[in-house]
Amino acid sequence: MNIDLVVDLVKEKKGFRSTARDGYIRFIAEGVVSELEQEQGLVIDLANPHHLMLVVDLSEWRYTNRDSEDTPRHLKFRLHNLVISSVGDSNG
Repeated sequence: MNIDLVVDLVKEKKGFRSTARDGYIRFIAEGVVSELEQEQGLVIDLANPHHLMLVVDLSEWRYTNRDSEDTPRHLKFRLHNLVISSVGDSNG
């Protein structure tokens, strides 16, 4: 799993050039992947662009909104679609 790519893409979205926040962003990204796998039952493949960008977007949102508990609707929708598509893949 390439968390380094997630960190780089989050930094790009935020406009960060320094490595000062890399550890914190990595921790968030690893938490997002762990949560998706353990709580949602997904198998995250960061080579899949849909999975990669969902992890990047969730990680960036969590970095920016540390105190908010309400995930934006578009991220909930994408996660919902990923869960549904993974159920369809396991039945096929």
